[in-house]
Formats: sequence, structure tokens, C-alpha cells
Amino acid sequence: MASEADGGGTESAAASAKARYGRAERLEQHGPGGQSQPMGGDHQPKEHAWQVGRTEPVSKSQMKRLMKEKQWEDQKELRKQKRKEKKLKRKLERQTRSEEGCEESCRKRFKRDVTASSLRVALDCSFDGLMVMKDVKKLHKQIQRCYAENRKAAHPVQMYLTSHSGQLKKNMDENDKGWVNWKGITVTSEHFSEAMKKEDLVYLSSDSPNVLNDLDATKAYIIGGLVDHNHHKGLTHNKALEFGIAHAQLPLGNYVKMDSRKVLTVNHVFEIILAYLEKKDWQEAFFAVLPQRKGAVPACLPVSTEQNQPGADSDTCDSVQNGRATSGALAQENKQLSKLKYEEQGAKTSEEMDGEM
Repeated sequence: MASEADGGGTESAAASAKARYGRAERLEQHGPGGQSQPMGGDHQPKEHAWQVGRTEPVSKSQMKRLMKEKQWEDQKELRKQKRKEKKLKRKLERQTRSEEGCEESCRKRFKRDVTASSLRVALDCSFDGLMVMKDVKKLHKQIQRCYAENRKAAHPVQMYLTSHSGQLKKNMDENDKGWVNWKGITVTSEHFSEAMKKEDLVYLSSDSPNVLNDLDATKAYIIGGLVDHNHHKGLTHNKALEFGIAHAQLPLGNYVKMDSRKVLTVNHVFEIILAYLEKKDWQEAFFAVLPQRKGAVPACLPVSTEQNQPGADSDTCDSVQNGRATSGALAQENKQLSKLKYEEQGAKTSEEMDGEM
């Protein structure tokens, strides 16, 4: 009995071994996916024999990409030749325009004669605490405009930026890091009364009773760096009185009549000074700078002396009768026509009544 059991166990073990050998042989021949694979040579490991000769299918998108890459490489020399031809064509066109005397198309920029002025203009940025960030950003843009206009002016002034700190400095550091490389400008955290001599200072304020008729090259003119939408009236004038320095307003009312208030932005005041140094005429300077929305017209009649009185309100809109003579004449003519028409209707009504009687 024992021998028969041993014999049965031997046969079962042999059958199991044969089955395992058969599976291993099929794996070598067909691979793990069941597909037939060519057998490798004796030098090739049996465990990788099923991978030999296997190719992955190529999708349509991959085929298109390969074709485009091949086409791009084939046309490389053609593109190079086209670039050369285009470059040569532009060169010939520039030569032709130059021969015809077309100077405006020339790419060279000729710098006009510049004579630096000894006049000093300072932007007072000590109002930082009175502005919200939105207005601080507007002031930053106005300062940028002043710097740019001074750089290209015929008579650039000595520009100062005083009390440079707080929100303004932070905004410039974050959004305009190049300001540290500005040329022709003195940027300081000091107050204008500390940066320059007190007797040389003249604070420009539209609330000042003094009218500036000319610019003194020995003086330093202060422009208040404040964007407040007229919320703080008379602030710059009061500051000049507080520090005991001279103050004045530009002669705007003597040469210009406007539909809007007389208060101008920082860059407008700065640009008017630059324009006056070049033109030597206040009226030309004003009209070269003032935007059309201000509704500026030449002041033909003498300006009332009330606006130069100490208690006058500089933000009150001036009368615009000067420069509006045509509109006044038309209004008078329409009034007369209406009166004549009314009289004619009255006469007609009287005639009809007489006829009925």
C-alpha cells in the first residue's frame, strides 16, 4: 500500500513539473500577450526574448507631427534664403528713401539744442498722509510725466522731489524700480524747507493773492504734490504761510478763460513752466499745455480784480463771456425774432376779431 501511494505521488509530481515546464516554454515562444515572437540567438537572455522585433503602432496625430517636422527641416534652407532677400529689400528701400530726401523716415534721432536752465522746481510730496492709494498712484504718474517732459525740454530745469517717503516711495519701489536711475533730478526724503534756502522759495498756489508775472532764475518754485480732487482747499497756500515763505499763482486769469476750475494738476503746472522758458510768452505756454476739456479761450477783456483779492475763492468758475461774443449775438437775435413773431400773431388775432364783428 505504501509503495502504491509513493508511486501515485511520484506520478502526480512529475505531471505538475511537466505542466510548469510547458507554461514556461509557451511564455518564451509567445510572450506575455500570447503573440508569437521570434526566438533570439544563444547570446540573448531568454527572459527578454519575447520583446525582440516588437513594434508599437503610430497614431495619426504622431504621424502628422513627424511629417511636419520633416517638412520644417526640408524647408530650412528656403526660409534662410527668404530672410536674406527680405533684409536686402529693406536695405534697398532705405537707401532709396535717403536718396529722395525723405528725412522723416530715417531712423536716426537728432537731439535738438538743449540749454539747461538754472531755475529750480521742487515737487512737495509731504501730503502723503492726506491721500488714498488710488490718488498716490495718480501722483506717481504725474511725477513720471514731469520727469519725462523735463528730459526732452529745450530748457530743462533743476528738478527736485522732496519729502519722498511713505506710500509714494513704496508704490514707486514696487511699480517703477527704475526711478533710482533717473538723471537730472534730486530725490530726497528731506522737507523742501531743509533741502533749499528759505529765502529762495516761492510756493505756487492758486489761492495766493500774488500773481507771478515772470520767473526768477535765482528762485526755487514749489509745486504741491497733492491729488485730492479739491477736498483740501487752500492747503498749499496755508502751508506757505505756515513756513513763512513767498507764494504766488500763475497768471492764468490774465490770459485764459476756462469753463472749469483754475486748479491744475502737478504735471500741468510743471509743463507750463517749461513751455514759458521756451516761448517766453504766458499765453502761448498755457494753450500749449492746457487740455481741451478745460474749455480754455483767450481772455480778451481785463480780468476782474476780485480774483486777486486775498479772500477770493480760486476754485470758483470764471465767467466765460469773453470769447463767447458770437453766442451772445445769436441769443439776442433769437430774442428779437420771437418778439416780432409775437407781435405779428397779436395783429393777426385783432384783424380776425374785427372781421367777425
